[in-house]
Amino acid sequence: MKTSILMVLGLLISGVSAVYAGNSPQTVAPGYGALEFSPPSVGSYSLPAIGSADDGNVLTSDGKPIKLHSLMGDKPVLLSFIYSTCSDVNGCPLATAVFHKIKNRLQKDPELASLVRLVTLSFDPGHDTPDKMRQYSEGLSGNGVDWHFLTTASEQELQPLLSSYKQNIQKVYDEKGEFTGTYSHILRVYLIDTDKHIRNIYSTSFLHPDTLINDIKTLLNKNESSDPRLEVSNPLNPYRPGDYKTSYEKTGYVTQSLALSHRTGRSADLMKRVRTPPLGLPAMPQPAENKVTNEKIQLGRKLFYDRRLSLNNTFSCAMCHIPEQGFTSNEMATAVGIEGRSVKRNSPTLYNVGYSTVLFHDGRESTLEQQVWGPLLAHNEMANPSIGYVIDKLNVTDDYAEQFAKVFGKGPSMETLGMALASYERSLVSGNSPFDRWQYGNDKRALTEAEQRGLALFTGKANCSACHTIGSHDALLTDNTFHNTGIGYLEAMGTPDAKRKIQVAPGIFIDVDRDLIAQVSEAKANDLGRYEVTQNPEDRWKYKTPALRNIGLTAPYMHNGSLATLKAVVEFYNRGGIANENLDPLIQPLKLSDQDINDLVSFLTSLTGDNTDELVADAFAAPVSDAD
Repeated sequence: MKTSILMVLGLLISGVSAVYAGNSPQTVAPGYGALEFSPPSVGSYSLPAIGSADDGNVLTSDGKPIKLHSLMGDKPVLLSFIYSTCSDVNGCPLATAVFHKIKNRLQKDPELASLVRLVTLSFDPGHDTPDKMRQYSEGLSGNGVDWHFLTTASEQELQPLLSSYKQNIQKVYDEKGEFTGTYSHILRVYLIDTDKHIRNIYSTSFLHPDTLINDIKTLLNKNESSDPRLEVSNPLNPYRPGDYKTSYEKTGYVTQSLALSHRTGRSADLMKRVRTPPLGLPAMPQPAENKVTNEKIQLGRKLFYDRRLSLNNTFSCAMCHIPEQGFTSNEMATAVGIEGRSVKRNSPTLYNVGYSTVLFHDGRESTLEQQVWGPLLAHNEMANPSIGYVIDKLNVTDDYAEQFAKVFGKGPSMETLGMALASYERSLVSGNSPFDRWQYGNDKRALTEAEQRGLALFTGKANCSACHTIGSHDALLTDNTFHNTGIGYLEAMGTPDAKRKIQVAPGIFIDVDRDLIAQVSEAKANDLGRYEVTQNPEDRWKYKTPALRNIGLTAPYMHNGSLATLKAVVEFYNRGGIANENLDPLIQPLKLSDQDINDLVSFLTSLTGDNTDELVADAFAAPVSDAD
């Protein structure tokens, strides 16, 4: 072990460009020498989230068992996988050498040192015991620098970590089939943010202390322009929309489709957050006659992704509530059902829908168990002709009858199907957002300065919290009631332009006469909002206040999807909505500056929960059935 450490320190001191392996020189990695180019300035670039940093069981160098996640969440982390006896100069010794250089710089900058954590984890638990890792750390770690040296109790404990971080580690055997004590592996170092998102992965060619320090400072930069919680368009993120059309309106658009082979799923413990709600959310309400269980969740999950619940076996619940698009649909203002039939309203997100006391944009249902039958029977959604048609189909499809009997003690029925789907929907709980950690976790570094200003506006001058309520212990960010903002009034009573702009290709629009469009399209259904339920004229064009959690992931906005961005929403309210006889008195011109508007948008992005990738990955792992 000491040989490996001495080799690292020797290379750092000598700064040589090559070492000799046998008789052949080996060029050392760039990380041992000076950076050959000037790195971009801090904050001039963004580091999109490219996946989640998974948890696992590890041991400290004192032999204490801990969770890997216990070292994440409060500060950025650099995580390196190594084994202490590695003799490949461009392998594990390189990672340790770069970390050693970073340590030296951090010791000269105590303020930065307090904001960063280094983690070195061995993938050779047979040799690298806690005591061995403690010895390995001698001469490397330094005062004032948060550097942890970890191992695992066994290869069995290690394997899930290697798998989740996509570390392919192979033991090397000699001609007699005996383990040589060496491993074949590809060096990777991970930069992980405070939301436990992986923000960069460094290989041998790109691992250099200058670039790592720059990336850390960019993550810590309070003016970082790109928020990782909104990086759903990042092509490296497997949990983003598969064909996300960011910048499609520009002539330089390039598709960023994600191959199905890269959309790997991973089942999650969905009961976990039902049992123990995350920071910022209250206990999940559960009907006495339908307490959530894991068995009900799993059955509801299967039903949610099963296209056979529609009339012609082509349409599932997930086709309007798309997991990787915020459990809504980012690409459509209003939903489209079976056979392309138009739906007059936007698909609402299902994140935290279990907390809703009224459902649908007009509040026509009050329980999830009842709500699920609306889309199942709607002619322009899943188009089933009757309740009996759906139940009869389930009784002869796969082993549904057996599964329902196992979970409910009886077969499929209007009651049990609603209970199963409602149980899965109640499991889509997402909290512990940066806002929650600031508001309820007393973490005063959880929000950027812009987000803090936005929160002050949200609860003050902009008065958003009058409808999107924030409590002393939790925040549902909705009053679960109805308001007229003028959007519905304008759609119903406004005079449309004679021509409509239609996009036919990236960056190419044409103006088409509305009369011509009317000749080939179905007449748009009128929408009077809450009035359609109450028949009270005062309720015309009132719609339910949406909860704002994960709002940065659920564009477009308003009941009709008419506002494409959060900034457009804030600008709409800044203008005071649309005047009409039933306009809610809370809607008033706000007189916000451009800076105020940007700060409010920044705050809204801080409402994204810490487990959205986990819920999407679980959705990708769900069974999908689309044929008898």
